[in-house]
Amino acid sequence: MTDRRLPERSASDHLADERLDYLSRALADDAPEDPLALFDVWMDEAFARRTQHGDLTDPTAVVLSTVARDADGLPRPRSRTVLLKGHDAAGFVVYTNLTSPKARELETTPQAAMLLPWYPMQRQVRIEGRVEHLPAAESDAYWATRPRGSQLGARASHQSEPVASRTALDAQYAEIAARFEGDDIPRPSFWGGLRLVPDRIEFWQGRENRFHDRIAYEITADGTWQRHRLQP
Repeated sequence: MTDRRLPERSASDHLADERLDYLSRALADDAPEDPLALFDVWMDEAFARRTQHGDLTDPTAVVLSTVARDADGLPRPRSRTVLLKGHDAAGFVVYTNLTSPKARELETTPQAAMLLPWYPMQRQVRIEGRVEHLPAAESDAYWATRPRGSQLGARASHQSEPVASRTALDAQYAEIAARFEGDDIPRPSFWGGLRLVPDRIEFWQGRENRFHDRIAYEITADGTWQRHRLQP
């Protein structure tokens, strides 16, 4: 007799059925006039969430999106997760291999977007603007604070280039570790900081019935921020 049982559905088969209630508190109309002030509050609350609940593992994780070009010159957005290592009135800072695809893409199109996805808090922050290189002195200062293993890894990796095997990759690390054994590890010229200078920052707060709160800030011609609420 033929077995007519239907195959079990995979997790991906249930995507359309997935529902999550968004029940977080409101994002008030009287939000600060300066988006950096609100960002500081949200970042502090994200770190507090990690401490109190442990479900927001890395509040500094940020999705960085750049624009690549294909063989026909058409734009191809590309995204990856990096770590936010600083922010102030000048902008938002990350560090990377400056020969990596994202760095080369920014040389051609020096515009980028960042997304901080704080899922357990039903919040996200979107940041857009132009990107510039940090001065060497600032990159040197941050490099000096990195763990030795991270310094070795940065020097050993030809970021995003193909490698024959994990064994070959580990051999690269071992070679660099042996070269600098007992010595300080200087920052290589191919590694440094990038600063996104924002011209738009949006704060998104999940609310019930998918009627979410969104407040966006855009820079004006005189350098001040204009705040407005967006419909969900």
